[in-house]
Amino acid sequence: MVKVLRIINRFNLGGPTYNVAYLTKYLSDEYETLLIGGAKDETEESSDFIVTDLGLKPIIIEEMKREINLIDDIKAYRKIKQIIKEFKPDIVHTHASKAGTIGRLAAYHCAVPVIVHTFHGHVFHSYFGRVKTTLFKNIERYLADKTTAVIAISEKQKEELVVEHKICKSDKVRVIPLGFDLSKFQANIFEKRNCFRKKYHVDDDELVITIIGRLVPVKNHQLFLEGIKYVSERTTKKIRAFIVGDGECRNRIESKARELEIPFVDSSKSEKTVLLTFTSWIKEIDVVLSGSDILTLTSFNEGTPVSLIEAQAANVPIVSTNVGGIENIVIPQITALLCENNNKKDYSEQLLFLVENDSLRSEMSKNGWGHVQEKFHYTRLVSNVEALYKKLLS
Repeated sequence: MVKVLRIINRFNLGGPTYNVAYLTKYLSDEYETLLIGGAKDETEESSDFIVTDLGLKPIIIEEMKREINLIDDIKAYRKIKQIIKEFKPDIVHTHASKAGTIGRLAAYHCAVPVIVHTFHGHVFHSYFGRVKTTLFKNIERYLADKTTAVIAISEKQKEELVVEHKICKSDKVRVIPLGFDLSKFQANIFEKRNCFRKKYHVDDDELVITIIGRLVPVKNHQLFLEGIKYVSERTTKKIRAFIVGDGECRNRIESKARELEIPFVDSSKSEKTVLLTFTSWIKEIDVVLSGSDILTLTSFNEGTPVSLIEAQAANVPIVSTNVGGIENIVIPQITALLCENNNKKDYSEQLLFLVENDSLRSEMSKNGWGHVQEKFHYTRLVSNVEALYKKLLS
């Protein structure tokens, strides 16, 4: 039996957690997998339910945290080395940056036969200044040299890793898109829609525009607010906007809403008269999407944003900035309207166009499920990864 040690930064809401969970649970009987995760970040909602619902019991290394801390990082490195010595894996597969750094170093120094790393995104632009970004690129180049294979989650991400940022050579990179169980987004849509809209006092003739994700700088919620302001002043429709998620930028986003004179409230009050509602984290994203008419994303940088895959699975049309691997997971003009990165005019006009165009929204909503149901299903993910493992081990 092939032993796989799978390591992830932490179990937060998003694609990485779903993917490590499905790979741990559903690899064939030829594989025995041990799952390791880092400590929960206090600014994020835990997604422990994703792994526990699948009956998984990962090892938590409390010292492996989101922020860089030399003492904690060394302790985490030593703990992972000890686990490797005891478990004796044939493959160490790391997911995302912190786990990728500590886990790959430990695996390399323990002479693990195969080391695989998945880039679920990257921090090579829009996160840090030039000096810090250059340092992180050099670290990733060093680690890539010690890695048997690198997985990119889209063709666009592979191009960024190989051509733009020169992290490693093309022949080391395999493109394996993310995979999910998307069936719940097609179940009981009308009941879920009524549930969401009743909770937040949304009228039948109101259009709900939603953004989902952490409230952090890279998500650029300011652009979302600018777009909502623009649309509210020009549309002939009644609209409501929802920010689903939470994080370090909550107060800053609220201040921007006040500056733009966008009336808002948090979910505890659920007032009908406001334009914008902050819901904080909601576990049942399928309910949120069923209640929404447009899903939007305004990020400066993305890998493969789960919210856009889920929106297509839930028949919700999209307006998004065209960054990272987004162009590889939507069909432009068919399931999504894409705009230039951080272009207020382009984004606002695209959003207004979709709000005003009932027939286009209806047509786009019909195209999403057929696009994502197989391309992003977890069985395809598992099959692709198993094929890669067998090739590397041989």
